[in-house]
Amino acid sequence: MPGLHFRDARAPKGMRLYAIGDVHGRLDLLAAMYDAIAAEIARDGVADWRVVHLGDYVDRGPDSKGVLDFLIDRRTRDARFLCLSGNHEQGLLDFLDAPSATGLFVRFGGVETARSYGVELTAGSIEAGHRALAAAIPAGHREFLRSLPTSASFGDFFFCHAGVRPGTPLARQDPHDLVWIRDEFLLHAGLYEKVVVHGHTPGTAADIRPNRVNLDSFAVGSGRLSALAVEGGAKRILEATVEAVSQRAATTP
Repeated sequence: MPGLHFRDARAPKGMRLYAIGDVHGRLDLLAAMYDAIAAEIARDGVADWRVVHLGDYVDRGPDSKGVLDFLIDRRTRDARFLCLSGNHEQGLLDFLDAPSATGLFVRFGGVETARSYGVELTAGSIEAGHRALAAAIPAGHREFLRSLPTSASFGDFFFCHAGVRPGTPLARQDPHDLVWIRDEFLLHAGLYEKVVVHGHTPGTAADIRPNRVNLDSFAVGSGRLSALAVEGGAKRILEATVEAVSQRAATTP
């Protein structure tokens, strides 16, 4: 099957797609992005749309709990909001199942996540911190985290957190690769069956390539949350900051 170039990729007829990159506890940026998307949909009278989140809602930033509350509320009210799993969601679940001082959660931002639930997690009190966090996290948050799929596909776009393994059909990707893969995917220049829209690898802005789009613009550090909007063959990048949401045409170099 021939590969598909970003410039030729299209959303399903009559549907507008939004994909949002890694949030990492930045509820302020997420809320700003949602306000901008809702205003666009209302302004343009869009009848059919989807908002796809690419994972990594928790860790590093100041309000992981608030982000999960926000996403659960939106998904409960409208199934057109889709949330995929990132490796940090899996890291939080791993910590809740078997606490470890050397796991992803403790080493890469879980301290901030625990603090958002009112729990102080320190290297010298992992067991006590685990007990406190397990008691503080609502059952609905756990159910949400466990329910997250690892991929979604609409039109000519395939959405996942980290990427895909080159040479393997999109329908047969390993769920572990979808949330963890990096170098093999990022270094691959060949086209896929669909354009892969992902996050996981932070940059300073959305990165558009012929075969993929990386929407991880390091929101927690850059103060910028990125999204891709597609309608028909028209593509835009939205960027939410604490000041405003801006947009630009999305094209390959």
